[in-house]
Amino acid sequence: MAFLFYLIVVLHVIACLFLIAVVLLQQGKGQDLASAFGGGGTQTAFGPRGSATVLSRATAILAGLFVITSLALSIVRPQASGVLDQVPEAAASPSPAASTAPATTPAPAAQAPASAPAEAPAATPAPAPSPASK
Repeated sequence: MAFLFYLIVVLHVIACLFLIAVVLLQQGKGQDLASAFGGGGTQTAFGPRGSATVLSRATAILAGLFVITSLALSIVRPQASGVLDQVPEAAASPSPAASTAPATTPAPAAQAPASAPAEAPAATPAPAPSPASK
């Protein structure tokens, strides 16, 4: 199975290099700046084209080969090949300090008589330090 994977990788790289070369060898349809903004005159985007050249056929074939090898690589890849595949599940879960911190609420003060002065409210405890600040 590993031999097949590396064979497809080699085919994929070769297809990529040839596709780059073929696309760079092609001559553009409109070569000046005016044609980019609609000043091309009689050239239309969906108008009649000339016959397909060898380079345009090679581009279509190499693009198809690129898509096929991309799909094949995603199917044939080794199971534990990425860095993210090796991360333990415990590290991916949220930190326990944030989820297990007890919610503390001040206890209600005893009902004082109306003539007694009101007591200051109890101070709330400071939040627990985060693990990142250690």
